[in-house]
Formats: sequence, structure tokens, C-alpha cells
Amino acid sequence: MEFMDPTHILLVEDDPNDVELIQIALDSYNFVNKIDVAADGEQAVHYLFGRNGQPPTQPLPRLVLLDLKLPKIDGIQVLEMIRSNPLTRNLVVVVMTSSAENRDLKACYDLGVNSYIVKPLDFQQFVEMSRQVGFYWMMLNQLPSNN
Repeated sequence: MEFMDPTHILLVEDDPNDVELIQIALDSYNFVNKIDVAADGEQAVHYLFGRNGQPPTQPLPRLVLLDLKLPKIDGIQVLEMIRSNPLTRNLVVVVMTSSAENRDLKACYDLGVNSYIVKPLDFQQFVEMSRQVGFYWMMLNQLPSNN
């Protein structure tokens, strides 16, 4: 895997309200230095893999928070690209979506998603869930070294 920034999150989300809530939830922690946002699947692919034959311009994030219902390239296709590339295969990917459909859940787990979370509709529950997800995957979860 290319250099990874251990304090960096890529949020792939097209709903500006959800982006704002997740940023509010995670900004209160000092273990997240940077949250980059991709508003659609195509932006996420360019962010992770580069564009027009050029490599990405930033290190890989420690965590990818991925919505499924995205413009241009949907979240399942983004997950498939992440898992099929040797440089990104081991990235931590957490799907946060409004879809509770079993076929989406099964497709994501078949592709090796680390976790699948259905977004709560309640504002406070959504913020608290975002905090818990961030804390677990950024602070408690152990990743293998690149050695």
C-alpha cells in the first residue's frame, strides 16, 4: 500500500447534510486531522487512484466512509475497485448508507467491506453513530504494518 495518513478520512457522500453531520461528529476528536469529501463515486475513484494516468496527489486515508447511492459511479462499484487494486485492497471501508436492502448488504460483504451501517434518521443518533464509527476505526482497530 502507498503511504497512508493515519489521521485522514475520505468521506464519499453526496448529501451535504450528512457530510456536515459527520464532520461535526468527528471534528470534536483530535485523532482526525483531515476529512476529505468526494461528492460522487467518480471523485472517489480519482482521489484514490489518480486521474489520466497520474498517481493520486495525496496519501491514502486510514478510513473510507462510503455511501452506496452515489452519482456517476455507485458505492458498490467503488468498493469493487478498491478491493480489486493491490494498493488499496486493505483499506478500511465502512459503508454508511440509508439502504437496508439485503442485496446491498450481501454485495458489500461479498466484496470484503469492513462494516455496513444503516444511517439512523434521527439527528442525535446519526451524530453519535458517526462518532462511534470514527473512534473505533481510527483509534481502536489495528492495521497491519507495511513491512
